[in-house]
Amino acid sequence: MIKKRYLSTLLLLSVLISTHAQQDKLITHFIYDKMSLNPGETGIDEGICGTTIYRNQWDKVSGAPNSAILNLEANINRFFPGGVGVSFYHDAIGFVRQNNLLLNYAYPVYTDYGTLGIGIGVGMINIGMQPTWVPPTTVIDKSLPIGFSKSGLDMNFGLYWKGNSNYYAGLSSTHLSATRLTQTFQVANTPIGISSYQSARHYYAMGGYTTGPIGPGKIDANVLLRTDLVKFSSDINIRYILSNNQLKYYGGLTFRTSDALAVMLGGTMNNWTVGYSYDYTVSKLSSISQGTHEVMVKYCYYLPVVIKTPSKHPRWL
Repeated sequence: MIKKRYLSTLLLLSVLISTHAQQDKLITHFIYDKMSLNPGETGIDEGICGTTIYRNQWDKVSGAPNSAILNLEANINRFFPGGVGVSFYHDAIGFVRQNNLLLNYAYPVYTDYGTLGIGIGVGMINIGMQPTWVPPTTVIDKSLPIGFSKSGLDMNFGLYWKGNSNYYAGLSSTHLSATRLTQTFQVANTPIGISSYQSARHYYAMGGYTTGPIGPGKIDANVLLRTDLVKFSSDINIRYILSNNQLKYYGGLTFRTSDALAVMLGGTMNNWTVGYSYDYTVSKLSSISQGTHEVMVKYCYYLPVVIKTPSKHPRWL
C-alpha cells in the first residue's frame, strides 16, 4: 500500500512537471464554462444563468486535482448594453489551493451576420499552500517552505463571436496581469527564505457548430485550444442532441490530447441542465488512476417579454 502511494506521488509529480507553467483548470464541460475562459461570452445569450461544475480528477490518486466552479451571468440589454457576470473557481492539487474571483463585463457589437462580444474580467487570484513535509530524518530541512498564502490582481480579456447560423468562435487570454506573488517564510520567527508564485498568461481559441437535423436530432461539435506558450493541449467534443417537447438530452465524447477520452451524458428540462462526464485516463497515470468524474448543473431564468402597447389617447390618434 505504501509502495503504491509513493508510486502515485511520483507519477503525479512527473505529470505536473511535464505541464510546466500551465495553471488553469481542465474542464470536460468547457462548453458550459465559456465565460471564465472568455469574458466576451458574458451575457451574450438571453436570460440570467447560473452554472456550477465539480471535477474530481484522477480518482484515487493522492493529491490529484479537484476543481469547483460557479458562474453567474446575465444579459442586461433591456437596461444597459451588454452582459455582466461573476466567475469563481477553486482548484486544489497536492498542498496548493488556488482561488480566482472575477467580475466580467461584455459589450455587444451587432452586425447583420452575428454578434461580437468584447469582454473583460477583473478580480483577484489567491494562492495558498500548507505543506506537510515528511523528511527522511528527524532533522527538518529549513529550505522547505512551511506555508504560503497571497492574493493579487487578476485580469482576463476576450473576443467572442456568435453567428446567426448556429456557430460561434472566440479568442481570449487569462491572467493578463501575470501577477507575481511573493512571501517570506520563516522558522522560529526567523526569516529564512522567500516563496513565490508566478501566474502565467494563458491563451485560448474556441469554436463550435451545430448542424441541422440529422435523423431525430442534431450534432453539436466544439473545440477548445489552450496554451501558455510552453505547453499546448486541446479538447475536441462531439455530442448528439435529441429533442422531445420540452426535454432535450444528449450523449457525446470528448478527447483531450495526451490526457483523456471522456463520455458525456446530460439533458435539459424546464430551464435546468444537468450533465455528467467520465474521463478515461490515457496519460502516464492510467495504470493507477480510476478515471475522472465531473458533474455540471445549470439553471437559467428568462425575464418576461415586454410588449409595448401604443397609446389610444384622442390627441395622438
